[in-house]
Order: sequence, then structure tokens, then C-alpha cells
Amino acid sequence: MSERLVPLGEIVTTHGIEGWLRLKPYNPQTATLASNQTIFFEKRGSCSPHWLQAVKPHKRHFLLHIRGIDGIGAAEKWVGAILSVAEEALQPLAPGEFYYYQMVGFDVYDTHGEWIGIITRIWSKEGGDLYVVTGAHREYLIPAAKEMIEKVDFPEGKMIINPPAGLLDL
Repeated sequence: MSERLVPLGEIVTTHGIEGWLRLKPYNPQTATLASNQTIFFEKRGSCSPHWLQAVKPHKRHFLLHIRGIDGIGAAEKWVGAILSVAEEALQPLAPGEFYYYQMVGFDVYDTHGEWIGIITRIWSKEGGDLYVVTGAHREYLIPAAKEMIEKVDFPEGKMIINPPAGLLDL
């Protein structure tokens, strides 16, 4: 597959008996999902395209109805899948804005210039998002908070953080 896929969330369960799926989005405010668009399910190393027929908000989740998934049995096999869309389907951003996924692979340094690791993924939690940073000997969880981030340098592919005392010891 030549197009870049951007993960939007995880299918966490089915909903009802008519084949609806419940998506836990990484960003509950996303406006990217819309009826009548192509989405992708990634599960166990394989990726398959699907046609999103209907989408509706449900608490902090979205309910999805996919063409060809018309019953609970067909829906159950997609629980645990990651839902992605083609990068071109994302909403355009204002100058200075970015999507979190664009930072995966960035080197992370502290304000003293010490290398901490590489951002390997973004972990979306109810209390706020976390950058998962893999260092030489361990993994760090860095809150995606403006108080923590000193600078994001896209041309250089790096992020500079100002962690409070003890954060990198956890």
C-alpha cells in the first residue's frame, strides 16, 4: 500500500446485533470520520480497506456501520483492530499546528541537550496524551502538555522537553 495511513482509534467492542462497531478514538474531537469514506482496519499485521457507511458519536466513542458487516458475528472479528485513514483524508491545519502522529520518530532531548530517546508512539489516555519515548535502556512516558514541551523542531525532527524533577526516573 503506497499511501500513508494515520491511526485514529481502536475498535473496542461491537454495538447491538446489526454489526455496528464502537471506536475509541485517539482524539474524541476528531472531525475526520464521515459517512461514505474509505477507512482501513489494521489487525495482526494485515490491513484491509472498508467503506464507512455511517458514523455517529456515542459518549466518548463513535459508533460505526461498515458496508458488508451486517451482523454481530461479522463485527466481532474486528474488535481490537486499529482504524486508520489515508493521510489525505485529514483536515487541513492552520499554520503552526500539527498532528501528533507527525512526531513519531522524532528524537527527544532535555533542555541541557541530553538525548532521551525517540518518540515511538502516542498513548491516548483519559487524563491526557502521552508521548512514548524509547531510550537506550528504557521507555519514558512524557505528557503531551505545553508546560512540558519547550520546542518542537519539524525540520530537525526533534522535540526539546523540560521535565520536572523525577519524571525521567519513574
